[in-house]
Amino acid sequence: MELFIDSANPEEVIEAYATGMINGVTTNPSLAAKAGIPYKEAVQKIIKAVQGPISLEVLSTEFKGMVEEGRKLIKYGENVVVKIPMTVDGIKATQILKHEGINVNMTLVFSTYQALLAAKAGADYVSPFVGRLDDGGTQGMQMIEEIRQSYDNYGFETKILVASVRSTLHVEESSIYGADVATIPPGVFWKLFEHPLSKLGLEQFLKDFKEAGVEPLV
Repeated sequence: MELFIDSANPEEVIEAYATGMINGVTTNPSLAAKAGIPYKEAVQKIIKAVQGPISLEVLSTEFKGMVEEGRKLIKYGENVVVKIPMTVDGIKATQILKHEGINVNMTLVFSTYQALLAAKAGADYVSPFVGRLDDGGTQGMQMIEEIRQSYDNYGFETKILVASVRSTLHVEESSIYGADVATIPPGVFWKLFEHPLSKLGLEQFLKDFKEAGVEPLV
C-alpha cells in the first residue's frame, strides 16, 4: 500500500518525504491557507521536492470550468493528478480529461455506488472520505471494504485512495481491507512510527547495557 501525505505545507511535506515512506501528496487550497502560504507557491515547492503523484484540486463546480482548470493544472508538472469532485459535472469532466490523457483523482466520495461511477468514468484514483463518515455515525472503513470488493468483481483499475484519515487505526485498516493508498495528515503519519512498547523496550535495552557495563561493538 502506498502512503501519501495530505498537506500543502512544503516544510511538512519535505520532512515526511525524507523518511522514504511517502509516495505522493494530496493537497488543496484549504490546506495551503492553514499553512499560511500562497497556494501557488506551496504547489511549486512541493512539485519540485517530491517525485510521485501530486493531487491538485479544481475550484470550479461546473463541467466546462473543471475541464479548463484540469488542463491548466497539469502544466505544473508531469506528476500532477487533477482532483475532481464527485458530481454529475465531475463525472463528465473526468471522462473528457481521461480522453486527453490527464490523470484524475475523484474526490468527495462517500459511498460504494459513487466509487463505482468514478471507476466507470476512468478515474485513476477514487478518494472515499472515511473520517467524515465516522463523524456522522457511519463506519467509514466498511465502505473501503465494499469498494475493494466491487472493484475486484469487475476488474476496475481505479486505485482506492483512503482520505479523511483521522488515526493510525484508519491506516492499519486501509491495509487490511486492501486499499491501494492512504493519504495521511502529518500528525497521523509521524504516529505510525510510535508505540509505547517500542519506547519502553528501547529504554530497557539501554538501561541493561549500561548496568552490565557492556562496551559498544563499534
